[in-house]
Amino acid sequence: MIVEATNKIVEGKHLSYDEAWEVMTEIMSGKATDAQIGAFLTALRMKGETINEISALAAAMKQFCCRINPNVSGCLIDTCGTGGDKIKTFNVSTLTALVVAGAGVPVAKHGNRAITSRCGSADLLEKLGLNLDLEPKEVEEIIEKVGIGFMFAPKFHPAMKHAIGPRREIGIRTVFNILGPLTNPASPPAQLLGVYSRELLEPLAHVLSKLGCRNAMVVHGLDGLDEISIIGKTAVAHLRDGEVSMMEIKPRDFGFQNAKAEEIQSPSLEENVELAFKLLNDLTNSDDPRRRMVLLNAAAGLLVGGKVD
Repeated sequence: MIVEATNKIVEGKHLSYDEAWEVMTEIMSGKATDAQIGAFLTALRMKGETINEISALAAAMKQFCCRINPNVSGCLIDTCGTGGDKIKTFNVSTLTALVVAGAGVPVAKHGNRAITSRCGSADLLEKLGLNLDLEPKEVEEIIEKVGIGFMFAPKFHPAMKHAIGPRREIGIRTVFNILGPLTNPASPPAQLLGVYSRELLEPLAHVLSKLGCRNAMVVHGLDGLDEISIIGKTAVAHLRDGEVSMMEIKPRDFGFQNAKAEEIQSPSLEENVELAFKLLNDLTNSDDPRRRMVLLNAAAGLLVGGKVD
């Protein structure tokens, strides 16, 4: 199927939902060669992915992951991003997840090591003492017990081993860069998703809806951030019960001054760890731009998680 699908894409035609599903099934089951996978990913990137194609690829990919179903009170949420942030900020999404969980919204955090940033979710949490090698059942129990758990992508998506080689060798951004945040093994009904391009906002909000998500905010800082920005405007696609609305927000809407890019950059993993400790123990100044950026993103998480109106 993958060869036929690639030929169809090269002709400028879109795949049906079933065709895209079959292609991902071939990839995840190890039936496609590296050359076939590389050709398919490149062709799809050049054509541009449709909502239908992304939805099918994500749904098929989730069939091969290690799923969990934590029994929690309240609305389970994930806070994550696609990466590709141009400013190299500190790890906002992980600190946001911890704040949201501390405020009473259960979090099933899905993530990996750094790819484009200096500090991925897994890097930071491991440095803070988290065991990344926990079994899915253990993570499920932790979420139920403490209100937050971390699913390390390589552990929960073992079938991704079939796509790692081709992705690395072709060296371009592909649909897999956006599939990670869409394939949370806990299938949370609410999500705060940061993306690297404004063009992804509305399409990914519709994809989340197709995948069963009820409430979500897909955000892109217009200064190049895959988070809600403290530097300037943020474009938002807000999914609420199947309906998607578009808006723009800015720090001044919440009583904050615009920060400078260098004020939210993080040069090292060690500095991310130090900042995490300070923020979570209330040891930063109230006007610290990094603190305010976490507050903005946590507020969005609490909103989609149903904790606030």
